[in-house]
Amino acid sequence: MTHTLSLILQVILSLGLLNVWLVRAGSGTAYRGGSANSLKEEFHAYGLSDGIFYLVGFLKVSCAIALLVGIWVPSLVLPAAAVLVLLMLGALAMHVKVGDPPKKSVPAFLMLAMSSAVVAISLS
Repeated sequence: MTHTLSLILQVILSLGLLNVWLVRAGSGTAYRGGSANSLKEEFHAYGLSDGIFYLVGFLKVSCAIALLVGIWVPSLVLPAAAVLVLLMLGALAMHVKVGDPPKKSVPAFLMLAMSSAVVAISLS
């Protein structure tokens, strides 16, 4: 049962991350930090450099791919999910930094909860 839950969460996390970073990066959403209309603008609103934007993007897309491949190569799941936990904690901190209303933090919080569950399942 927990293995199935982990697989479901891996797919949700992966597709969500790939959607945000590869499909909707240039689109405004109600959840963008500050008054940003794109993902890159959101990083600038947080006071982060283009280098950090590209590093975080690389890490998130890599983790998304690792979680999908982890369906067949389980050794990839724990490290990818653990990196996502750290990245989502950072995302939440950035929302707090710029004084965003709690609503804007909901996606990051949900990703944190799901990646934390994957870590917990992987360690059990």
